Amino acid sequence: MSEPTELKNIVEAALLAAGRPLSLEAIQNLFNEIECPDKKQLRAVLEQLAADYQGRGIEIAEVAGGWRIQVGAACSAWVSRLWDERPARYSRALMETLALVAYRQPITRGEIEDIRGVAVSTNIVKTLMEREWVRVVGHRDVPGRPSLYGTTREFLDYFGLKSLDELPTLAELRDLDEINRELDLNDPDRVTDPEAVAAQDIDAAVAPSDEQDTLAEAEAEAEAEAEAEAEAEAEAEAEAEAEAEAEAEAEAEVGDEQR
Repeated sequence: MSEPTELKNIVEAALLAAGRPLSLEAIQNLFNEIECPDKKQLRAVLEQLAADYQGRGIEIAEVAGGWRIQVGAACSAWVSRLWDERPARYSRALMETLALVAYRQPITRGEIEDIRGVAVSTNIVKTLMEREWVRVVGHRDVPGRPSLYGTTREFLDYFGLKSLDELPTLAELRDLDEINRELDLNDPDRVTDPEAVAAQDIDAAVAPSDEQDTLAEAEAEAEAEAEAEAEAEAEAEAEAEAEAEAEAEAEAEVGDEQR
């Protein structure tokens, strides 16, 4: 490729059209063997493009899956209003489970339950795997050989990370939590970014043990109350069915006597 400007334009157009991260190899596949730029040349072009986009509403970022064009964080709250549907909101239990997998992987379901103090719902694991944020990476060498869970490249891409080393520290998460609360107070209609939701719940999941115990106890109490209500409803239904059967038998006996 003789013209640097032409190469830059092609790479920019490819990132825009792809709608997903492109690796250096994927970009190289756009060119024939004679004109194909090397990876060093491509990286230089991508870094130049990223610099060109600084301070604008969109940006070019490198994530685990490669390079992509994305909405700048400063504009995401307004751009999200283009869609009527709100971003998916996940339960605190799901986000805490994801956080423990991210920070303590590889980890078993039983180990997650030990840390959180409550059972991990099968639906939580299913949802995380359907989202392709979590996968089975092996099995613990103990009786029963429980599955070991770890995060995926899709997890890194979704949260805008190149590697697990870029996961925020507890201090950074708490600072972000405070900023998000201030923004929510200033703009009640603001659409919460999924990364912010995750950050708040990750902070809770990897909090000191006394805070975890308090959260776990509260959640356990809520689950116990829900189970008690369900049992009470089941008992009421059983009693109603028994009464209905007794009435039916009584009517049948009356009918037999009349005959």
